[in-house]
Amino acid sequence: MHVRAILDEKGRKVLTIRPDASLQDAAKMLHENKIGALVVVGVNEQIKGILSERDIVNAVARNGSDALQKTVSTAMTANVFRCTEDTTLDGLMTLMTEKRCRHIPVETDGKLGGMISIGDVVKSRIREIEFEAEEIKAYIAG
Repeated sequence: MHVRAILDEKGRKVLTIRPDASLQDAAKMLHENKIGALVVVGVNEQIKGILSERDIVNAVARNGSDALQKTVSTAMTANVFRCTEDTTLDGLMTLMTEKRCRHIPVETDGKLGGMISIGDVVKSRIREIEFEAEEIKAYIAG
């Protein structure tokens, strides 16, 4: 299975934020949309970073509530691990595990093409295992 199949099912829409937005605005977007991360994009939707709930918590821990007035660029993770639609599910699980990432942007032609979360990977893997189990039952039965 490849990332493309997950995106075909869940969609390619990703909530983004600009590097000059405030952390307060970012926190509000995360809360209102019940998500854990935003992709930080620049001109032409090029990936500049990723901002997670953890990044905001770390900024507040370091700077107190004043952190919320700072820009996203001060707290985001700039070294973003990415994948493509051709990345295998196994390759993606390895990347997420080794790099300790829960959200991986999908890059298509140098631009943001989607986002895969650890939840998406787990859901897909469970469906794959359930399908294999049904195939084995059908083979045994007949």
